[in-house]
Parts: sequence; structure tokens; C-alpha cells
Amino acid sequence: MQSLWAPWRVEYYDLKEQSPDFFLEAAQTSNDADHFVILRRKASFLMMNRFPYSAGHLMAVPYRKVARISDLSKDEKIELLDIASYSEQLLEQVIRAEGFNIGWNVGSAAGAGTADHLHLHIVPRWKGDHNFMTVLGETRIIPEGLRPLYERLRKAAEEMRL
Repeated sequence: MQSLWAPWRVEYYDLKEQSPDFFLEAAQTSNDADHFVILRRKASFLMMNRFPYSAGHLMAVPYRKVARISDLSKDEKIELLDIASYSEQLLEQVIRAEGFNIGWNVGSAAGAGTADHLHLHIVPRWKGDHNFMTVLGETRIIPEGLRPLYERLRKAAEEMRL
């Protein structure tokens, strides 16, 4: 039997249970680091996903709690897409992402874990990132802890303010 040794994963066990209103809490906090908020704009913000599909999985979130794209204002829609574009550049620079899955899960039937607060997923991808571990072992390997990656993303975000 082989073992995967990933001691940095202990930080996932240390995470406090997530509040059902964690997006609203992140929107209103003054401590961005506790909520993994990377960037703030006028109507929305960018944060890391605490339980990522891949390293660097980000979410663009409006400050307002709305459930549907049609509930967003024109300015919110534009800003969220602008944050997604910014995220591509940030993730290419910091973790050398080669591609992206970017999208909305609108409603719980569509897979939204938090259906009442719309958010846009930005998931970095690499050639061959679905290898035997994902396909056969039904296991994802996240090669870097949340806190170290957050620090690298924040630093890069401050340097490349767009």
C-alpha cells in the first residue's frame, strides 16, 4: 500500500465550520486574511475557495446577496466579469495556470452550494490535471496549502493592481 504524504493539508482540518452566510461575512469583514479575500472593488470582491477543485480556485462575489444573474445590476455584472479577467492574469502569473473553467452555478439544482448568494467560479486548469488520481482514485491533489497560496496571491495582486 502506498501513502500520500501531505502534512500541509492539516490546515483544512483547522478551518472553523463555515457559516451559511460566509459570503456576506466576507463582504462585510475588515479582516480580509481570515476570509481569504484577495481583492475588493466597488460592487464585488475576489476570494479563495476554502474547499477548492484545484489550487487557486477563486470566486468573484457581489457584495449584495442575490440569487440570480438577472438580479445583478449592470455595473455588478460588468465588475464581476472584470474580476474574472483580472483573476486569469493573476493565476497565470502566480501559479502558471494554462487554462480556466469560469462559470456560475445558479440554483441548487445546478450545483450551487450557496444558492442564495450568487458567485462566479474561476478554476485554474493545466494540461493533464485530470490524471489517474482524479479519474481512477476519485482523489484530487491540491499541491499547496490555502494560507501560503493566499499570501502569494495577495502579494501579486498588490503589485499588479489593475
